[in-house]
Amino acid sequence: MTVLLVVAKSPVPGAVKTRLCPPATPVQAARLAAAALRDTLDAVAATPGALPVLALHGRLADGVDADELRAAVAGWTVLPQRGTGLGDRLAAAYADVAQACPGRPVLQIGMDTPQVTPALLAAAARRLAGADAVLGPAVDGGWWALGLRDPRHAAALREVPMSTPETGRRTAAALAALGLPVGRLPLLRDVDGWADALAVAEAVPGSRFAVRMAGARPALLPGGLR
Repeated sequence: MTVLLVVAKSPVPGAVKTRLCPPATPVQAARLAAAALRDTLDAVAATPGALPVLALHGRLADGVDADELRAAVAGWTVLPQRGTGLGDRLAAAYADVAQACPGRPVLQIGMDTPQVTPALLAAAARRLAGADAVLGPAVDGGWWALGLRDPRHAAALREVPMSTPETGRRTAAALAALGLPVGRLPLLRDVDGWADALAVAEAVPGSRFAVRMAGARPALLPGGLR
């Protein structure tokens, strides 16, 4: 059984999705983050043969839609994030999962791709079953998913600059330096800026994220955004 690890922040206004502001307000951005997280949690929970784990920065109780999100992770293993920068927190999350779920491969995603589906995640887990590592590239040069047969190899992420156009390439290079062949997963667009949010919402019109985007847009500018 593969661990599906979601690494996320509590959707606290002013602390998440700040690159959506403007045009979104901090509260609107937090609500969009909460919707994206809920879509992601639902996809993970519906993925057959997966063991769901959430590595959380902050407390859900402090963010928007707290009751709904807490209900969505009922029965999950929820681990607090630890460390300083993102690379350090990712490596620590993998290490904590390796301790909590020894011997299991780990497929990690974030909260920025509400378009993921159970079928996509199940296919990625199957790909990982026959590989040492798999990486899902993102349109912006980063990555949306990383799978490791041995999660302890995620220690290499501590040396990779995160949130840059080179993050994906440098992550693959760091894993290759450990002697790990890296399989490729499908390319996805993650939600960083407003153009990303519009494109992702259009791609998954029935998602919570798309519904929240539709509700936010008329309030952002007179006449709504086009």
